[in-house]
Amino acid sequence: MEDRDFSFGMSEEQRTMKETVGRLAKSVVSDSTHDMDEKRAIPTEFIQKVWDLGATISAIPEEFGGYGMEYSPLMNTIILEELAFCDMSLAIAATLPSTFMFPILEMGTDEQKKKYIPLYCDATYKPCTVAINEPRFKFDAISLETKAEKKGNAYVLNGKKCFVPMAKDAGHMLVAANLDGAMNLFIVAKDNPGLKIGEREKNIGMYALETYGVTLENCEVPASDRLGGEQGCDYARFLQKSRTAISAIGTGISRASFEYARDYSKERQQFGEPIAFRQAIAFMIAEMAYEVDAMRLMTWKAASALEAGRDAKRESYLSKLYAGEMTMKITDYGVQILGGHGFIRDHPVERYYRNGRGIAVLEGMATV
Repeated sequence: MEDRDFSFGMSEEQRTMKETVGRLAKSVVSDSTHDMDEKRAIPTEFIQKVWDLGATISAIPEEFGGYGMEYSPLMNTIILEELAFCDMSLAIAATLPSTFMFPILEMGTDEQKKKYIPLYCDATYKPCTVAINEPRFKFDAISLETKAEKKGNAYVLNGKKCFVPMAKDAGHMLVAANLDGAMNLFIVAKDNPGLKIGEREKNIGMYALETYGVTLENCEVPASDRLGGEQGCDYARFLQKSRTAISAIGTGISRASFEYARDYSKERQQFGEPIAFRQAIAFMIAEMAYEVDAMRLMTWKAASALEAGRDAKRESYLSKLYAGEMTMKITDYGVQILGGHGFIRDHPVERYYRNGRGIAVLEGMATV
């Protein structure tokens, strides 16, 4: 097996960013996550405050309106974990423009970079999004049913998408489609007459995040808006970055469930002692702790491979697979440890459980 060097600690810059994002998320949203879920909306000012931190556009070159800092998938996983620790809906919404801009920055033509990236690098947050998931049994992101057909100087898209975050307000979206057996991404404007945004979806979790079904009916896209031009894009790498991001979000949710259940078990008294002293509870707490660390290490391994420019197909797939399974297990433990209180919406563990279900099934809603 190839020898590789890994660092299991954070640099000073990474630690500073982690602390900064964590403090911001907790101070801005921490006391409002329950209300956001109940009202099914994220206050615009919350998203704007995270946007003001500049984490999303920091890696965008200055010529396109960014800060020109070094692009780091590993740093982005740290940011996503901290945001998801506070709230999964906020983590996706606040970083959503990166799912549109980063693929264009890495794989787009010069014309696409100059045309689209500056639109979303303003001081004011503007939503743009990605449409990958499809409403069908056994959906597979590498075998899409949404079709693209070349007709003259345009591509015609036909198909249906679901779980498209903030589609109603997004100015543009990247749409994944099957072109002659190869998966591609296409830039589609909101005002395209072939793009139809459906009703807001009612999901098991992420109540605060607006997601929509999208229908493409003979949606004509100029050939110049095929990501990467006539050569297309590296769709596999796009998926690798997305899966690594979803793993980071799963780590954040799991950590939140673990820490809440741990602290609750120390405070909850039964038969004259904290329930944390009960062997069954203690074992669950210990298992939650090491699984959170395992998830984080697998996510960092995938992010490190991406940062080094290597193919991270195996690492990203395994990290997302593991995160999907373990997030459900850990958040279920959180509900169990709280007993009857875990079933009550006054405690966040039921929200972590509902949101965590999405880690295994969602694709393309975040990127590193």
